[in-house]
Amino acid sequence: MEQRIGSTHLADGTMVAYATAGSGPPLLFVGGWLSHLELSWALPAERAFLVGLASGRRLIRYDRPGCGLSGSASAPTMDREIETLSAVLTATGTSEPVDVLASSLGVPIAVRWAAEHPDAVRRMALYGGWVIGPELAEPDVREHVIGLVATHWGLGSEVLTEIFAPESAAGTRAAIAEYQRQCCSGAFAAELLRMCHTLDVSAFLADVHAPTLVLRREGDRAAPAEQSRRLADGIASATLRTMPGRSHLPYIGEVEPLIAEIRAFLGLPARAHPGGAVVTARQREVAELVSQGMTNREIGKRLGISERSAEGHIERIRHRLDVRSRAQIAAWWAGSD
Repeated sequence: MEQRIGSTHLADGTMVAYATAGSGPPLLFVGGWLSHLELSWALPAERAFLVGLASGRRLIRYDRPGCGLSGSASAPTMDREIETLSAVLTATGTSEPVDVLASSLGVPIAVRWAAEHPDAVRRMALYGGWVIGPELAEPDVREHVIGLVATHWGLGSEVLTEIFAPESAAGTRAAIAEYQRQCCSGAFAAELLRMCHTLDVSAFLADVHAPTLVLRREGDRAAPAEQSRRLADGIASATLRTMPGRSHLPYIGEVEPLIAEIRAFLGLPARAHPGGAVVTARQREVAELVSQGMTNREIGKRLGISERSAEGHIERIRHRLDVRSRAQIAAWWAGSD
């Protein structure tokens, strides 16, 4: 499965990048606080999750302004988030009602958008979200984490990865931490965290009429159980499902049961467990050296092959993984354990 990347612009000229994958009725993915369309597609665990969703649907996702491939932005606001979501649907030619999958920060955004656009939403699956941001953590804890992210983004990303993905292997945790750092600056990440902790969509819940599935993992420290109950209780047509696991990131931990719940809710058939991209032993060697920052010439010298042969291996890796850059190859290698 390949993804196709496009772009659109907000009213103030800010560029927004979006990606589509698969075919069928539209499924809009409103992601968590950070994203990078290309690097997420290269991270094996996240890509497997996305492909699981896109089978039988046209999956639409995007990088919010200030993140990933999208243009830079000032401090994030809920109004800008709503404008971004609407612009992406317009740019992708999506005029019929859509199914919505939202994760983490995407949940309050999707709730408000669904309340304000009731005819545009067919069904919603809300994973790991919340209603009242100020209740996510005590004020002193919140300010400590935001300050750490703003001033020491390297350490901050590692701390957050431990919270978001405690069930991941060491290599995957390292890849996720690096992925976060490449999504945006520490200053903007801190602004996004601050927004997470200030949003309150309790006033919008009663205006959401689409059938809704609320999902959370029982040990998720970033999404309190009480917030999931508020979501399910506040939306008239909502059902709450508690899944096994401790990770906040939907693509880490017991992923297949989560995908199965979402697909069943969307009326999609169960699927076979997807296989990974077939990469030869030599190509894995080359990918490891790419992750170390080596040039084609250096790779050729290390492996005893010509520079042109090294270049050929890299092109075949790109083709097999459906990625475009050396950074994506490095991300795939780091997360492939």
